Amino acid sequence: MNSERLNKGILFDFDGTLAPNLDLADMRRQIAALAAAEGVPKEIYADLYIVEIIEASQAWLAAQDNISYAQAEAYAAASHQRINAIELQAASDTELFAEARNVLARLRRAGYRLGIVTRNCRKAVLTMFPDLHEYIDCLHARDDVEYLKPDPRHLQLNLDALGVAPEAALMVGDGALDMQAGRALAMRCVGVLSGSNDAPALYAAGANDVLEDYRGLAALLS
Repeated sequence: MNSERLNKGILFDFDGTLAPNLDLADMRRQIAALAAAEGVPKEIYADLYIVEIIEASQAWLAAQDNISYAQAEAYAAASHQRINAIELQAASDTELFAEARNVLARLRRAGYRLGIVTRNCRKAVLTMFPDLHEYIDCLHARDDVEYLKPDPRHLQLNLDALGVAPEAALMVGDGALDMQAGRALAMRCVGVLSGSNDAPALYAAGANDVLEDYRGLAALLS
């Protein structure tokens, strides 16, 4: 094992990076439809990500004189249940990318501490990757944290658990959110083209490097 890498880490996104992507556009449409059904104006959530649609819509509902706090809470609970149901259904039919375990094992043997930071729920991740803890040192899913990517605190929690400083770690993901969160912590950011973005979008979001997929990491870090 290379001793100079003992305190280095790699944080991975999950969907689109280590496993096939969810249909996020369809999920967003469903969650937006739930907000619209409650009378939430479209401008409240028009430019937001999925979880943020729920948060903004709940806050708007709670601020209305004719809507109780309990009603706003019930809307949010139903919306989160819909997200979980979509994720778990997709997870039941999805497997990790074919060579992911081999690549992760190789990186660990090289001395890297490995983490996963994902906006997916923990149960869905473990459904697709039931032996995760044989390959990954720490997982922070949506239901493990208060703040989600692109908030860098999501990544920082994982780094703290790994005992790795941001400047000694890579953020690997297919999304602009991954690059933005990593850059906010001055991490080296590696975009992959196995998910939702092309190379120009990843570079624009802050990627230092862009690879076809996770399999290029070993060569990049050698």
